[in-house]
Amino acid sequence: QVQLVESGGGLVQAGGSLRLSCAASGGTFSRYTMGWFRQAPGKEREFVAGVAWVGGTTRYADSVKGRFTISRDNAKNTVYLQMNSLKPEDTAVYYCYAYSYRNGGSWGQGTQVTVSS
Repeated sequence: QVQLVESGGGLVQAGGSLRLSCAASGGTFSRYTMGWFRQAPGKEREFVAGVAWVGGTTRYADSVKGRFTISRDNAKNTVYLQMNSLKPEDTAVYYCYAYSYRNGGSWGQGTQVTVSS
């Protein structure tokens, strides 16, 4: 089972940028579809962005399209989430997720992102 550790969260003003990183270990990273989810206080966890293990196809939630970019570096076993033009409603705990058909899904511990207005 792959282990995931997120980093890069913090406090930023509206309109600012942050880059989240998720380092994976214990699995064949290149075989995993990777994603970012987030959970705001009092709300359910929601999908933010994903990148497939085959072809690197990406998908985004409508709420972040054009502002967030997901990417992966298979040589570094790391997936990134570049977040630009941040809004207060982006405030949440951001979780990294890894999925493979063979091993199922794994979650990271989460990293807090707070956007002040």
